[in-house]
Amino acid sequence: MERRAFRLNGFLVLLVLLVLAAIAAVVSLEDLALVWVVVFVLVASGFTVVNPNEAKVVQFFGRYIGTVQDAGFVWVLPFSYKSKITLRVRNFETAKLKVNDADGNPVEIAAVVVYKVTDAAKAKFSVDDYENYIAIQSEAAVRHLATTHPYDSHDPSRTSLRDGAEVATELTAELRDRTELAGIEVVEARITHLAYAPEIAQAMLVRQQAGQVVAARTRIVEGAVGMVHLALDRLAAEGVVELDEERKAQMVSNLLVVLCGDRAIQPVVNTGSLYA
Repeated sequence: MERRAFRLNGFLVLLVLLVLAAIAAVVSLEDLALVWVVVFVLVASGFTVVNPNEAKVVQFFGRYIGTVQDAGFVWVLPFSYKSKITLRVRNFETAKLKVNDADGNPVEIAAVVVYKVTDAAKAKFSVDDYENYIAIQSEAAVRHLATTHPYDSHDPSRTSLRDGAEVATELTAELRDRTELAGIEVVEARITHLAYAPEIAQAMLVRQQAGQVVAARTRIVEGAVGMVHLALDRLAAEGVVELDEERKAQMVSNLLVVLCGDRAIQPVVNTGSLYA
């Protein structure tokens, strides 16, 4: 949609205008004085300044005639309306939104969005206000993301909101699709705030702690079973001692108590009977 507008070097046009004004002053044609004033005003209305990383969208009586992105002092079609659109990389942070995640738990979530305008004409004419447009679309995308993923997931095949890189990639891709029609490129979108809602935060903290305890105990038991199995195999292979099934069961029980216990174990030394 965007196209380059006709433009000339502003200093060159200004020089020509001043030369013509000087000629008119030397000739002193009073009858043409009004004509020179009209010409001067007409030509001067086409001057504009374009700053770096900025675009001027040029309209001539409501008709779009092109965009100027070359920084400097330029001259375009006289009596045209020139709208300034910044091309700089910009960012903003969404408000903290309260949404139910995929498991139905209320969470608070916010994100930072980094974007820039790549098509000034689309940003000007496709939407009413491109800044307000991307803000609303960002909020909608964050809400959608929160409802499709759980806050925390113990299933490795399921993406949770705490998986920063994967969630950021998904959010960025969705925002790019939503804002493409407005001539905006989303550079990056990333979650900046994620927490359970205050009314369930304490309960979810207890659940998380319990889950961590269970996971830790599971690892401990798995390791203890492996160590007991290794100990029995080594004793049997090296012939250190022969154990019947009852003594094996007792040894397994004692080793598991030692390895899986969360307190220091006080050993009991059997010295035999004091009396014959």
